Amino acid sequence: MSRKILMAAAALALIGSGHAMAFQAEPEAPAAVEASPDTAKPDGTKSDGTTPEERSNTARLNAEQASRSKAENVTYEQEVSAVAQQTAADQARFAEETAAYEAEKARVAAMSAEERMQWEADVAACRAGDVSRCAKPAVPQPQP
Repeated sequence: MSRKILMAAAALALIGSGHAMAFQAEPEAPAAVEASPDTAKPDGTKSDGTTPEERSNTARLNAEQASRSKAENVTYEQEVSAVAQQTAADQARFAEETAAYEAEKARVAAMSAEERMQWEADVAACRAGDVSRCAKPAVPQPQP
């Protein structure tokens, strides 16, 4: 987005300083006379109407814009790299947390299964007559 703004600003600067010719179509030369854009008139202007000063200013503005664009590209690449690194770190942290959650879930499930098997064995023994493995009767709590 900022690249478009910079390009528009450069275009306005050119237009504002009398460089509108750079944005207009070149008038057609008569068929008998072929104008070469590289031929300079005695006063230094080219057939497209630009003076050496205008060409120098245009070259300077182009170099400035190229420099700004290069800096923006470097900044953009750094931002993309930082986002990629953050994304990788976030994904690694998520994978670690998910693994820890799954491990805890498996531990609780194993503990629960073991307790249930023990309870089922106690119930079977109690029904078979082993009173020591029967559950103790619940003591009613006094009501306040």
